[in-house]
Formats: sequence, C-alpha cells, structure tokens
Amino acid sequence: MEILNHENLYQRVIEEIVLEAKQRVWIVTANLKDMYIKAWRGYKPILDEFNRMANQGVSFRVVHADKMSTSFTKTLSEYPVLQKNLEIQICPRSHWKMIIVEGKAAYFGSANFTGAGLGVKNENIRNLEIGALCTSKDKTDKEQIAQLEVLFDNFWMGEHCIHCERRKYCASPIA
Repeated sequence: MEILNHENLYQRVIEEIVLEAKQRVWIVTANLKDMYIKAWRGYKPILDEFNRMANQGVSFRVVHADKMSTSFTKTLSEYPVLQKNLEIQICPRSHWKMIIVEGKAAYFGSANFTGAGLGVKNENIRNLEIGALCTSKDKTDKEQIAQLEVLFDNFWMGEHCIHCERRKYCASPIA
C-alpha cells in the first residue's frame, strides 16, 4: 500500500490508474463534479477521456451522495456513448471516497471525485487530501482490493438500503 497526499494523488490515481483502465472503473464519492484533467494543450473534462474509454468498452459505476452538479450533467449530455456505459446510484449517506479499477488497483481516502480533490486544480487552492493506493503487485494489496470490491458490490446491490433509516430522503432507493 502506498500513502498518497494532495501532491501526488492526481498523477498516481487519475493518470496512472483510472485513465489506463481497459474494462471497468468503480467510483464512490460524496460530491460528483465536472472534474478537469491535463490535456495536450490546457485542460479538458475527465468525461472526455471517459467517453474515449467507453468507446473502447470500459464501463463505469458511480455512487455519490446528491444530484450531479449542473456542469457535470451538461458535460455528460455531450457523450451519448459514455451515458450508455455509465451507471449511477445516488445515496444521501454516501460519504466514502474510493476508486477501484478492474480489481487491479484501488484508492481510498479523503478525496472526492472533484477538481479540488483529485483533479488538476491549482496546488495553492486545492484541498489537502490523503489516501492509500493498493495495486495488485503485492499479495496483501490484492486482498485489500478484493475486500474493497466486495464492499462496493454489496453496496451497489442495495445491502445498506434495506434497513436504512434515511430512506425517506433518498430520491431513488437501490432496493
């Protein structure tokens, strides 16, 4: 396991793990915003890369706590292929932050899937974050990735939804 902070989160998690996915990316975040990443010249929405990846067969699952930001929704509307390969669940109790890529790597920590959390926002205004990155190169890390996948999958299937006492605040209960 590698401990990351705001100085290396973007490079290690986004550039080296998420954008290299070939099959699936699972994301859990409290906030889902129109995050930007480095481009050949300047910056572009990460959804632009997700759309390219979706065209190559990558699927995405996202859990977040509230409705998507207006800018995220607007950008997403420009990518019909991505929309078909992007499953989204909203849970008002979701406050965890985690990204799992194909059972090969997992990040968990404090950073939301936002520009200030994991994106390329100016280092003098971005959030101070910390987290851990596990990769399948290490046996212990493989076990931790598997545990995180089980947690995500159980949540995705509605395990927490059935007995949730915040259900009345949920726009679309999972189960």
